[in-house]
Amino acid sequence: MKIKVCGLTSPKEAEYLNRNHVDFAGMVLFFPKSKRNINLEQAKCIMEALDYNIKTVAVVVAPTVEQILEIQQAGFDFVQIHSNIPEGLFEKICIPVLKAFNVNDLDKFEEYHKKDGIAGYVFDAAGYGSGKTFDWNLLKDIPRDDKLFLLAGGLNPENVAEAVQYVKPDGVDVSSGVECDNGIGKDGEKVDRFVQKVKRS
Repeated sequence: MKIKVCGLTSPKEAEYLNRNHVDFAGMVLFFPKSKRNINLEQAKCIMEALDYNIKTVAVVVAPTVEQILEIQQAGFDFVQIHSNIPEGLFEKICIPVLKAFNVNDLDKFEEYHKKDGIAGYVFDAAGYGSGKTFDWNLLKDIPRDDKLFLLAGGLNPENVAEAVQYVKPDGVDVSSGVECDNGIGKDGEKVDRFVQKVKRS
């Protein structure tokens, strides 16, 4: 079971991921509406602090081709795209794409899942980073293929074991569910508990 911790904002948080040997570290870029939004220089500092085995994921919403090229140049392993993918992107980049779907755009799954540049999918709740779960039954008709199937949306140490048992994804994606109680930054103890629950499920 793969584990992705998303919305990192400081190099200090990298240590929580390193000690838990998670698989992916996500950073929000080019989306100032998010309190987790950081710039590329901040992202590079976090990347330097991460264990080299952890894959880095730039998380963006309706990006431009130029922004994706900047992300690729910065050395990210993946880019996770919410909302629309720019026209002609796959002909211009070599970085693999994780296509994120919110419950209100699952009808677009067919449009994307046969594209070669898509390495996997992230299934999330209606609002980006809302911390809310959604009806997992909505995913029961999503065809499974050789691409990564990540479940996101309101996961936390208390509900992730149930989510894994019910949905049987390839991996889980957490952000707000492991944040400090004041909503600022990641809580190392919550990250520890989240990972332990996933590994036991």
